Amino acid sequence: MTSIHAQRRAHLAALLGPGGIAIIPTAPVVARNRDSDFPYRHDSYFYYLTGFAEPGACLVLTNEGHATLLCQPKDPEREIWDGYRLGPQAAVQALGVDEAYSSAETDSRLPHLLENRTTVWFPFATHAGLAARVDGWLGQVRTRARTGVLCPASQSDVCQLLDEMRLVKDAHEQDIIRRAGAISARGHVRAMQRSARMLRAGEDVREYHLDAELLHAFREAGSQFPAYTSIVAAGANACVLHYRAGDAAIRAGELVLIDAACELDGYASDITRTFPANGRFSGPQRALYELVLASQKAAIAATHAGARFDAPHDAAIAVLAQGMLDVGLLDGNKVGSAQDVIGQRAYFPFYMHRTSHWMGMDVHDCGNYVEPAQADQVSEHVDALTGQTVLRRPSRILHPGMVLTIEPGIYVRPTEGVPERFHHIGIRIEDDAIVTADGCELVTRDVPVEPDAIEALMNA
Repeated sequence: MTSIHAQRRAHLAALLGPGGIAIIPTAPVVARNRDSDFPYRHDSYFYYLTGFAEPGACLVLTNEGHATLLCQPKDPEREIWDGYRLGPQAAVQALGVDEAYSSAETDSRLPHLLENRTTVWFPFATHAGLAARVDGWLGQVRTRARTGVLCPASQSDVCQLLDEMRLVKDAHEQDIIRRAGAISARGHVRAMQRSARMLRAGEDVREYHLDAELLHAFREAGSQFPAYTSIVAAGANACVLHYRAGDAAIRAGELVLIDAACELDGYASDITRTFPANGRFSGPQRALYELVLASQKAAIAATHAGARFDAPHDAAIAVLAQGMLDVGLLDGNKVGSAQDVIGQRAYFPFYMHRTSHWMGMDVHDCGNYVEPAQADQVSEHVDALTGQTVLRRPSRILHPGMVLTIEPGIYVRPTEGVPERFHHIGIRIEDDAIVTADGCELVTRDVPVEPDAIEALMNA
């Protein structure tokens, strides 16, 4: 896919302005403990522009489109221990860059590359120590001022440019995201079925059993990593938003919430499903589940090109607010109408997160949530819960190729005035949506969401 990365570099180069130069490093290797490292994962910005997954590399790009790569040198001894290295000599042809050098030469070559440039672009606040290194390179450029060398007079955050580029996914990216979604869905299906199967057999079922099914499905289908640490939450654990799969028992009569998905070829997926551990919803569980599902359907219907990013959230809240009154989670005599529930944010104890986020190379992907052309349109709003004044700007207008999650939920902790039948029920339903001209394409529906379909799958 070198041509795609070359096109992206050319696009970025055109945005750097006259005399601009960009420095984009990849991620470092991170130690896990004394003598082993975490599995290596490249920096998304760097990979977006190069397709190169080795550590210890850096891309330098000028506004004329000249690309220089600094990467690990060939080292037969280290390659015995750590694996094959592409090396600078092979990198030029393999990656389509103009020049490539050993990363050991970074500090000697960067000052020369920065000479007579006007602006240096690099990612702000994402690589520890990078700003200090840039300062050091610029300091060396300044020492040559008497010879007529000019030093860049300004520094800019290259993330601002790359975030906009990455926000709309091209056909190649969309295809990978679809495949990642399909793989992740298979993992959820396996987990649902194993939960019911083990409980029917009278076996001891733990959260880690279902986590194992997810990981097996991801790797079996060729995914390189989980996109994030899997959430497998049984019973009351589902009311902890970022709960991690542990050793808690999964019991018949309780719900299980799984938020888990794979990363494939550098792109994430993100699925949440909630299901009855033994394959049968109780009455209160189904009532809340159908409410969350109705809110998700409303959010999906609100997701299309030309709509605002906030539209799915507003649509979900409207359904949840009325539904909480209807099922008795909220007392209308105390909180008023659905509009009052929304205005006072009375739903917040049961639904405290947003309905969507961008998704792509990162599961919580980059991209501005404010419409850039309207960023100066600021309004003040007093938050009903905190009393603080909040500044608001118009949210992003959706365009075809943007990818976002749609994930409403309800989480009920034991609280005075809340019917006991709903206590400890946590439900979230999440799918990944590619925005289209007239709606959105859900790429994660190979695992069912309708309660009857879930029960049929688990009891097959």
